[in-house]
Amino acid sequence: MSGDGKIAFRMQLNPGQAAAYKARHDAIWPELTALLRASGIGDYSIFLHEPTQSLFAVMRRAPDHRADHLPEEAVMRRWWRHMADIMATDATGAPLAEPLPLMFHMD
Repeated sequence: MSGDGKIAFRMQLNPGQAAAYKARHDAIWPELTALLRASGIGDYSIFLHEPTQSLFAVMRRAPDHRADHLPEEAVMRRWWRHMADIMATDATGAPLAEPLPLMFHMD
């Protein structure tokens, strides 16, 4: 993670699920965005690499973030269940997320 709390990671959509993923995020639950913000997460973007159906996420976490506790939150687990049919998940139902190391940054 860079000094400013910016992190990036990769997730994987199931084939043919890009439109469903976009639609679900266009209608993201207000209680989920409130939880993410309250946990110290902001400036969060997810990009799609269409040929591979890979999702690339970039977010900023505040120095005092509580993102590590998100899996304990009921709304987070409910969102994961909502998304599990369209993307790769682990045994807990969380999206498989592969950290991406920072290779270059320009201010």
